[in-house]
Amino acid sequence: MSASLLLTIVFAYFLLLLFVSWKTSKGSNNDSFFIGNRSSNWMLVAFGMIGTSLSGVTFVSVPGAVGHDSFGYLQITLGYAIGYIAIAFILLPLYYRLKLTSIYGYLQTRMGMASYKTGSLFFIVSRWVGATARLYLVVIILQTIILDRLGVPFWLTTVVILVMIILYTYEGGVKTIVWTDTLQTTCMLAGLIICSIYMLYHMDMSVGASLTAMHEKGLSRVFGLDFNDKNYFIKQIVAGAFITITMTGIDQEMMQKSISVSNLKDSQKNMVTLSVIILIVITLFLYMGGLIHLYGARENLTASGDLLFPTIALEHMPTSIGIIFLIALISALFPSADGAMTALTSSICIDIMGMKRQDKWDTKKQQSIRKKVHLWVAFSFLILVLVFKVINDNSMIGIILKMATYTYGPLLGLFAFGIFTRRKVKDKFVPYICFAAPIICMLIDYNQAQLFGEFRIGLELIVINGALTWLGLWLFSTPSKTKDWESAGMDTHKIPAA
Repeated sequence: MSASLLLTIVFAYFLLLLFVSWKTSKGSNNDSFFIGNRSSNWMLVAFGMIGTSLSGVTFVSVPGAVGHDSFGYLQITLGYAIGYIAIAFILLPLYYRLKLTSIYGYLQTRMGMASYKTGSLFFIVSRWVGATARLYLVVIILQTIILDRLGVPFWLTTVVILVMIILYTYEGGVKTIVWTDTLQTTCMLAGLIICSIYMLYHMDMSVGASLTAMHEKGLSRVFGLDFNDKNYFIKQIVAGAFITITMTGIDQEMMQKSISVSNLKDSQKNMVTLSVIILIVITLFLYMGGLIHLYGARENLTASGDLLFPTIALEHMPTSIGIIFLIALISALFPSADGAMTALTSSICIDIMGMKRQDKWDTKKQQSIRKKVHLWVAFSFLILVLVFKVINDNSMIGIILKMATYTYGPLLGLFAFGIFTRRKVKDKFVPYICFAAPIICMLIDYNQAQLFGEFRIGLELIVINGALTWLGLWLFSTPSKTKDWESAGMDTHKIPAA
């Protein structure tokens, strides 16, 4: 397929996003950028969050990983569904009751300024690393299939894509992203379904026959039954639940969209609906992963991992299917990158710079600062994408989930301690506790053989990280009286206590 044709498709798609941005960002202000004026439609948010939750990593890395992990990722997805329910009925009521713009404002109300700043910092690092890893994956694929043939260097490809994202998020922020994510999720799911149908047709297989073939090749195994193995199903389900609670429920990017819905009831509908849809969509991605491995074996392809699906779609399918794949791929790219840039801009402005606390900054000054921060966030994305280019790992899904166990664990401990206890923490010690917990987890992780023998800890390390943070907070805290609890803005009847 012509590289020029592929590049034309990319730019045409971007122009469509720019048009949507222009239509939706009229009359936007900082409230539009940060929380969409709290007027987003819950159905649009739920559908658009599929794209943000999945991203380009799911689109190519999850199917590519079926070759060595079979359908094991479904275990984590079952945990995701549990996590979404917990978010809907534990975290969202808290966020709406406190009328938060940044969810980390809860930590200031509950614990103090040091806790607030620490939680915000961990979110910024977590989302910065995770989003740029996702961005890198799709950029490297676009570079391989299009830009290398045109002689365009990798760094320039990254710059152009980031400029595209800046252009359509610069004014509208969340108000625009709710609509662009809906468009992009539609394109991504359409690509998934159409590519799957084509492969079934090409191999002359029914759905039942394909599942039988996957089973015979050992591609359809779901549950790990070895208790000592890190893929043991209970470990994976527990890890999935806590990864969702942390990477969605206490993540400013994901919650920024959820709290942009006008009321709590509709926001809960959004989250419960998302829990069901994600389970179905991930199952479809895994099924497609089985198909591409059957297809690759039939065509004697040597590509593997993240590059298997792009190789099949662009080199072994008709041009029309290749175009659909490309549109789906870039649709998977933009939702994770645009949302992350917007959320990081919001967190830096509100949590770190104290924009909402600075009465001396008028509206015009605030908007000017917000736009400058947005540009600096984009520049930081460029730097880290270039770092990932040097690392050049074959499967980014593993890196992203592994990083999450270290960076989101302290956030899990902070929020859990705040919600489920009434103890008053010594705020000045919180940063030290939150930085110590992941370091201890890293030492545990790299010395598992010496500590546990054949038993292995996998992604459930995030639970240990959160528990260590909780323990540290407990040790540096004192019992709080009910009146202290109420003065902090907490409702003793609606927040459970230990």
